[in-house]
Amino acid sequence: MGKKVWRAVVAGGAAAVFTAMAAGPAGAAEGGVSFTRVQVNGGKPIVIGVSKEVAVPTSFRMATTHKWKWPAVFLYRGSADDRLWHAIETSDCIRVSSSVCDIKETMYFDPSEWDMRNSEAGAWKVAAEVHFEGGGGDTDDEGLTAYVKRNSRLTVNASPEPVSKGKTITVTGKVTRADWQTRKYVSYAGRLVSLQFKPTGATSYTTVKKVYANGSGNLKTTVKASKTGTWRWVYYGNTTTGPSTSAGDNVVVR
Repeated sequence: MGKKVWRAVVAGGAAAVFTAMAAGPAGAAEGGVSFTRVQVNGGKPIVIGVSKEVAVPTSFRMATTHKWKWPAVFLYRGSADDRLWHAIETSDCIRVSSSVCDIKETMYFDPSEWDMRNSEAGAWKVAAEVHFEGGGGDTDDEGLTAYVKRNSRLTVNASPEPVSKGKTITVTGKVTRADWQTRKYVSYAGRLVSLQFKPTGATSYTTVKKVYANGSGNLKTTVKASKTGTWRWVYYGNTTTGPSTSAGDNVVVR
């Protein structure tokens, strides 16, 4: 698998570090460091599309009497060798005491800059590590799970517009999700998607029915026209795919 590769650029007290793979399993290190208060994206999933960089706020507290460099939180599967590739930027030590630092970190995921595999979507373990001056270091599993998900999208069209009261409205749409390997959005077949309606003057939507997308990701259903208002589709996501909500399509009922 090779040993860890770091490339660091220090500017204004912060280090931008590009992380590849590391040798040694999580928890199998020299010790002497305690990591606490670890947070990744506030506990929310990391949802990534096909072109835009995603910045993920991360933070942790590190206690050690060793002289250190390059502390970071990272995501892995199986062993610490199997890491999710990303760039990081870390703050200087925010001093709590002589041996305790709070560290702020940002993970950057950019599918337009390096290859991501669709198989990387899903659950990842969270670990923290630090390298000591003069060699050695410590790597500890944090007992946390972070979900990395492919972004999804929805479209909507409700017709006819306008429509007579009591007549049929046909609502269509399409659900797609990010394919990290082709860097395009592709059909997401078989998804259960909620059709929602908000009458004019109301402040919230109500689910009217749920519809499965066909093999091409297309959605289609009919409803009776009763009130003027806005129709939309909502997909709530799963362990590998983020949620999405379509724009609203207003239909006037006469």
